Amino acid sequence: MKGVTSDQGRQTLERFKMEAASEVGVNLKQGYNGDLTSREAGSVGGQMVKNMINSFKSGKNQ
Repeated sequence: MKGVTSDQGRQTLERFKMEAASEVGVNLKQGYNGDLTSREAGSVGGQMVKNMINSFKSGKNQ
């Protein structure tokens, strides 16, 4: 994860990614996930963005 400088930050983003994948029904595993389709990977990323926007709108980012 480029730009993340601390181990805690990496772990937080990894948990966030796993939660987003679970929400959209994509089975991620620890480590390499090169067997995912573009659609599956995109749905995880899209869910992450959606959750970040909703968190910002609700004021949870403070």
